[in-house]
Amino acid sequence: MNPIEESPIARPRLWLGAFTGFYRPGAEVVRGLDPVSKFLYSARSVILVISAQAALISGLLAAAQGRFRWLEFALVLVGFVVAHMISNLSNDYFGYRRGHDTPDSPRMRYTVHPLASGVLETRTLLTGLAVLAVIGVGIAAFFVVERGWTAVAFAAAGIAILLLYDAAPLPLKAIGLGEPAVFLVWGPLMVGGGYAMFAGSVSASAFYASIPYGLGVMSILTGKHIDQREFDAAKGNRTLPVLVGERGARALNAATLVLMYAVAAALIATGALTPFAAVVVAALPRGARAVLVMSRPRPAAAPEGYVGWPLWYHRVCLAHNRLFGWMYIAGLAAGAAWPAARL
Repeated sequence: MNPIEESPIARPRLWLGAFTGFYRPGAEVVRGLDPVSKFLYSARSVILVISAQAALISGLLAAAQGRFRWLEFALVLVGFVVAHMISNLSNDYFGYRRGHDTPDSPRMRYTVHPLASGVLETRTLLTGLAVLAVIGVGIAAFFVVERGWTAVAFAAAGIAILLLYDAAPLPLKAIGLGEPAVFLVWGPLMVGGGYAMFAGSVSASAFYASIPYGLGVMSILTGKHIDQREFDAAKGNRTLPVLVGERGARALNAATLVLMYAVAAALIATGALTPFAAVVVAALPRGARAVLVMSRPRPAAAPEGYVGWPLWYHRVCLAHNRLFGWMYIAGLAAGAAWPAARL
């Protein structure tokens, strides 16, 4: 046994490692880890940063209005991450049950599949899902008591999309609606809904401010579905790239990346955001690289040392959105400190 696995003191480093890097390590390594590490890797914790960023964006929008509260922020942050973990685990559960996650599937090749890789037993995964659901319901109940029907509406919409995305008899992702659904969840629902949990009411400006980030998250999923388009088509999984074709999907995703900056610029120009949000230009080099990658067909094989193959477009979009998200958060933080600095 690896010495690092024997030391309880070292385990937090393993847990933290589940949130960093890009879809690693392999199933053989994960099987030898402690139960918490197994569950974190199974839940694809490396992608959970997008939900944490959405929570931060909603909190900073509220702070700019003098409506930030630490308790509500902590609950929104945990609630978003828990909901995302439930989504990832349930997607794997239903994908496995439907026979989509076969040994030749992209899902089995780029990272650990909790069931097909034998990392978790079905009973363990379902138990974990139940625990996460209890946490999520508890947080939702708190906000229902505090915010009434506003919280009910956002919670109901989030749960509905979560279930319809992959658990429904005809899932959203199988009819070309998975990508728009992801935009709605990580844009208006998370950012706009998170703001409403702080303020007690919805805000059009919060919804507008959610658009650039929601588009970024949509680009990640679109990139992933381009990467596995042929496999999805063979399985009858009609994702957006299957419906519009690879070249059309790549062009659409490149336009999505450009639109993120165009919307941010429009929000600054109209005074919806402070000029500090222009710091997102620091992510432009990664954005330009992502657009360049989108303009070319994927290579026939993984470059030497590449992690996460066969994901290609997905990875470059994820790397871009991470940086864009942190820069957007930095700009919003400065805007919360000096909210009057608007054009």
